Amino acid sequence: MIIGIDASRAFIKNRTGIEEYSYQVIKHLVNELKGHEVVLYLRKNSANYEFDADARMIDNVKLPANWKLKVIKWPRFWTQGGLSLEMLLNPVDVLFVPAHTVPFIHPENTAVTIHGLEYEFCSGAYSLWEKIYMRCSIKNSCRWAKTIITVSNNTRKDLVKLYGIDESKIKVIYEGCGSNDNLQTAGDKPNSNVKSRISNTEYRIPDTKYIFFVGRLEERKNIIGIVSAFEVLKEHYKIPHKLVLAGKPGYEYGKIKEAIANSNYTKEIVELGFVGGGEKKELLKNADVFVFPTFYEGFGLPILEAQSVGTSVVTSNVSSIPEVAGDSALLVDPNNAEEIADAIYKILTNEKTKEDIIQKGLENVKRFSWEKCAGEVVEFLKT
Repeated sequence: MIIGIDASRAFIKNRTGIEEYSYQVIKHLVNELKGHEVVLYLRKNSANYEFDADARMIDNVKLPANWKLKVIKWPRFWTQGGLSLEMLLNPVDVLFVPAHTVPFIHPENTAVTIHGLEYEFCSGAYSLWEKIYMRCSIKNSCRWAKTIITVSNNTRKDLVKLYGIDESKIKVIYEGCGSNDNLQTAGDKPNSNVKSRISNTEYRIPDTKYIFFVGRLEERKNIIGIVSAFEVLKEHYKIPHKLVLAGKPGYEYGKIKEAIANSNYTKEIVELGFVGGGEKKELLKNADVFVFPTFYEGFGLPILEAQSVGTSVVTSNVSSIPEVAGDSALLVDPNNAEEIADAIYKILTNEKTKEDIIQKGLENVKRFSWEKCAGEVVEFLKT
């Protein structure tokens, strides 16, 4: 049996969300599928990975002898054009698509992971083209795939309610966490001093306490709400902390930049841009609170990343987040800046509450692992 896997997102530099999911699942499928012939499909324009042919290593993943890489040269609409053509000319028995989009030409046994329907619930956070594209793409993917994997029960319910998808086709398989492997990247040097790389000179974080957010800086992530909550904390509670934001700019970043510039506390807000795995881990570990009050999440992996290093979390009470966090975080209304601020302040000033949240978080992370995730995914690839 030949298994094909869309790896077009898995080995790019500066991975976030879905890209990290693709990488981790493929990495952990190696042991599960080492006895099968597997083809990993890559885009030419994203093939900036390092592949050691002699050692058969790609981005710290050692490929079995019966696994191969295939770079598909296709300029635009790569999935529907290039990958479809590949399926026609060199068909496989099973195709696994870790990120939303199934090619028009595909084997009968195709599995796809749907991560969330953010564009349906946060319509103002996406352009019209993005909403049309995502809606058509996901509807078709769900129609074409034999098996649909969702990363939360919340996303499963959304697919059934909004798109009328047959619930029997859907299998919930949680993302992984727990061993901190998703907080490491190929670019991290094992012997390098991570703390020095996030020192004052590089990241402008003084030796003081800080509240931390990591994720794409876009409207859906409620960055302006975080800034507003920080202003409440400064004005009413006089906290000494800085607000540290890490992540790439996203949709409507201009509005976020303007809100930060117009804040009375703009000098207390630090933007880092994208940070690698080692930096992210260190920043999470040393934060007093990780704040993640987003408007919608298909899963919410940064919550688990923070908990895995013993950091308390304040996050939203919407979408999949209560399912993932349970009682191991303080849940708040993402539309209420004062409620966000009060929850943060509670952790900052109540040691018992903070320690309780940290211990619950460490236990919560044990529910999730990439090994378990890959083990459940492989069930549908072998049938």
